[in-house]
Amino acid sequence: QYNIISYMLKPLTMDGLAAELKSIHERIDHQYASLRRSGIVQEDRASFLIPLVLDHGENTSDAWETALRTAAAACGLLRGIDDRSQLVVLTAQPEDDSENAAGFVRLVDQLANKYLRHFAFFCNGHVVAVLFGNPSDFDEYLHILADEICQLTERALGQHCVVGVSRASARFCELNAAYRQAMEALAAARETEGGVSFTPDVRKGGSLCERALEIIEQHYSDEDLSLASLSAMLDVSPNHLSACIKKTAGETFINILVRRRMENAQQLLLNTDLQVQEIARRCGYSDQHYFSYCFKKYSGTSPGALRRSRAAGAQV
Repeated sequence: QYNIISYMLKPLTMDGLAAELKSIHERIDHQYASLRRSGIVQEDRASFLIPLVLDHGENTSDAWETALRTAAAACGLLRGIDDRSQLVVLTAQPEDDSENAAGFVRLVDQLANKYLRHFAFFCNGHVVAVLFGNPSDFDEYLHILADEICQLTERALGQHCVVGVSRASARFCELNAAYRQAMEALAAARETEGGVSFTPDVRKGGSLCERALEIIEQHYSDEDLSLASLSAMLDVSPNHLSACIKKTAGETFINILVRRRMENAQQLLLNTDLQVQEIARRCGYSDQHYFSYCFKKYSGTSPGALRRSRAAGAQV
């Protein structure tokens, strides 16, 4: 806790003390050399990447892309010229972009470092992070990273934060296009409660909420259907999907799912002779007792009582 890097036991000798001090001196020199090398590498990466991200380049030839990948490997962004990593651009902006820019860059940098290779810098009030990985890396970590940036900004800086994420690109010469996608997503994120927007959210056919409701209608009988699994099907973050559903439909995902399951259960109880256990299974519940508890909580009566009321009505 006192940052001690060495200690010696008595009795001391002049030769032993001199040898220990020399060893400490060498270790300190090594640390400073590593810091200098790291600074040079960061400068190389910055001078290579930042123009590609911010400037619209017209050269998209294969020869130019090969040259860019060779340069990226030389400054350590790629593991070698054969590294086929794809690229995603993430942009993040706190609500007050005039305060503590360096601290916000460090926050994004530290979080991104947990999940993906990256390079981050500050530009015009927002952080830009170029992320490197394969499709499975992005599928697993992008949503987590975006959500954690928002959550940690709230906790550490006391500010709301918005995040925009581009589509994955296979080419360095398309980084500016990816940056523009991320900025469009950032603008869209300002309109959502969750604060995170992915470029695919605006793709073909229907709103995000409409597509979510369609999937719920098709898969409500699946016991494993959850906000997490639904967001994975739609390629959005759970926080963003939850906010969109609440804003558009006026109720939460779980309320919509439970209502649909209970409506179907009521129809099956009133119009079929299926056993309650089978009805529970068809409505997404493997545990009959839990199904009965949920049904009574929703409708005010038990499955058995509803069925008995049907029988009594038939006799009358």
